Amino acid sequence: MDAGSIVHIDYDLYDAGNEKLIETTREDVAKEHEIHDEQRNYEPMIAIVGDGRLIAGFEAHLETAEASTDYEFDIEPEDAYGVRDQNNIETIGQNVLMRSVRDPSTLAIGAPVEIGGRTGVLQFLSAGRARIDYNHPLAGVALRYNYNIVKVIEDREERVSTLLNMNTGRDDFEVEFDGDDLTVTVPEEMAYDQNWAYAKFSLVRSLRENLGAQTVIFREVHAPRVVDEEE
Repeated sequence: MDAGSIVHIDYDLYDAGNEKLIETTREDVAKEHEIHDEQRNYEPMIAIVGDGRLIAGFEAHLETAEASTDYEFDIEPEDAYGVRDQNNIETIGQNVLMRSVRDPSTLAIGAPVEIGGRTGVLQFLSAGRARIDYNHPLAGVALRYNYNIVKVIEDREERVSTLLNMNTGRDDFEVEFDGDDLTVTVPEEMAYDQNWAYAKFSLVRSLRENLGAQTVIFREVHAPRVVDEEE
């Protein structure tokens, strides 16, 4: 699969050591393994091949993958979420922990906590001391992926719309190419979104690197306000 390809991937992720299902995009698999979430919408993951957002081992495998083909392979911790590092486990005073959390009643062994801007897992709490593990929850775990590239987005405008959706969660942009120049009509509400100003810079870079766009214009349209007349 070429770098920059935008693909839809169905996958099942297992702990290779105990074959326990960790994550899946397929509802039937979630039900089979009794981890089904009624609140979740099960659908393929959208990814850009080679953009570095996936773990290294998966990125490398995608580079040689083909669409509509089933794959199963293992990834060692070094190419997944890293090995467990004892330096990422800290012991702090219970008073520091209590000052750091908004609602102390939510504290529980195994639950996530945020201390000084870092998120970890509370491992131990007793005798005025607390131990926090800042390793990734899957650090030290060998992973097994079953996956299939179910769709490769070829249409240029659809690729732009997909990138916009990946970065904003919205699907109501209007997209138009003039040669390699691109105009994106932005939903009016986005003008009031503080995150949009920062998202644009990342989007422009991605549009140029992955789609060959040259001039990129973000167009805002503010329609006149319609006031209902009282009868």
